[in-house]
Amino acid sequence: MTLACPPLAPRKRPTLLIVGCGDIGARVARLLRGRWRLLAITTGAGRIAELRAAGIVPLLADLDQPATLQRAAGLADAVLHLAPPPAQGQGDPRTAHLLAALARRGGVRRIVYASTTGVYGDCGGARFDETRRVAPATGRARRRVDAEQRLRVFGRRTGTPVSILRVPGIYAADRPGGHPRERLARGTPVLAAGEDVYTNHIHADDLARACVAALHRGRPQRVLHASDDSELKMGDYFDLAADLCGLPRPPRITRSEARERLSPLQLSFLGESRRLDNTRLKRELRVRLRHPSVESGLRA
Repeated sequence: MTLACPPLAPRKRPTLLIVGCGDIGARVARLLRGRWRLLAITTGAGRIAELRAAGIVPLLADLDQPATLQRAAGLADAVLHLAPPPAQGQGDPRTAHLLAALARRGGVRRIVYASTTGVYGDCGGARFDETRRVAPATGRARRRVDAEQRLRVFGRRTGTPVSILRVPGIYAADRPGGHPRERLARGTPVLAAGEDVYTNHIHADDLARACVAALHRGRPQRVLHASDDSELKMGDYFDLAADLCGLPRPPRITRSEARERLSPLQLSFLGESRRLDNTRLKRELRVRLRHPSVESGLRA
């Protein structure tokens, strides 16, 4: 039997602390402004005016400097954790520092964390739900698995409901670097059809709405695929984007040619193929995707 989660601060406007307030955090803030009190951690004074203009109270702190996080602890009813792990290492000390600060003060009644679908590694194009075991194949993915594990342990130990959203490729025309036209303009090749991989996507606005839904309706210690309904191979995705943008379709190359022409980071995305079942997102969080397919999202 699933225990119901306690409501967030029913007698007052709840407070949300956004950790890693970039593009998605700003979209979430726009959805919640006026209904929640919004706080966000920032590492430098350069973003203070921008955050205040968005209706967000800035807090100067740094996930890499645990002592600075003490000022952020005990202030929020809920935490939206969007900050990535460090670029190196096998674990995520940033999440460890954040949770240590939250544990000292208490008071947090819900945490939502944006992870990555890269934690599954290569699935050979299989379609699956959140019960599939993780099998991270890169350092980036292993650091995300470490963060997920820390969050779930924290949730069980403290009784704090934790929702983990596993997120695929995020796109939007107004998202920095978030539209395929930039890659198309560079002429970056994709794999030949016979060697191509399935890839998954979510429009940035739908991801923001999923974050808000998880804050309100997420079940304790639950993993959810924050993905749209598309089942496209990567080359087909870029072909579709090229056609919609009036640009040439990208060249197709073999995997052996890709090893000679592409960077290790680009190759890592070509080595993993999976199709995500998003039933939990729609059934449990009751998210109705505004852009259920990449074609819908790209046209928008």
